[in-house]
Amino acid sequence: MLGVRYLLRWGTITVFAMIAVLSARAAPSGEPTVEELKGRVASASIGDRAHLCVQIAQKQLVEADKQYAASEVEKGQVALTDVVAYSELARDYSIQSRKHEKQTEIAARTMIRKLTDLVHSLAHDDQAPVRDAINRLERVRDDLLKAMFPKGAK
Repeated sequence: MLGVRYLLRWGTITVFAMIAVLSARAAPSGEPTVEELKGRVASASIGDRAHLCVQIAQKQLVEADKQYAASEVEKGQVALTDVVAYSELARDYSIQSRKHEKQTEIAARTMIRKLTDLVHSLAHDDQAPVRDAINRLERVRDDLLKAMFPKGAK
């Protein structure tokens, strides 16, 4: 009789644990969407806009990678356009406010690395927009480095 109670107790615990795991998966992560972040940019202070733009660019890079992996090249290019545009905005806002410059530069470097990996996985015909995005992000990074470390300043 003791064995049956033991099995029922562990069976019940197992069922509740499975329900908790499934509920956690179904619950929203609480992470803002790209559209919500885009809406916040206009109302944020200049100093906070750089951080928001970096978040948008990073999320769109994940989306672009997914689209390219699914052979949805046109959708991938749309997301890639956002990556570049919001990275450039992040650069502009961070240089203007003198905030988040280092974080923005690090994010740009990371995105360049991910795009370089992506370009190697694409067919030759699909590589041009990604290579252009890499070049523009390298300019973003260079501009940030020049702003952080001006020549002649000691």
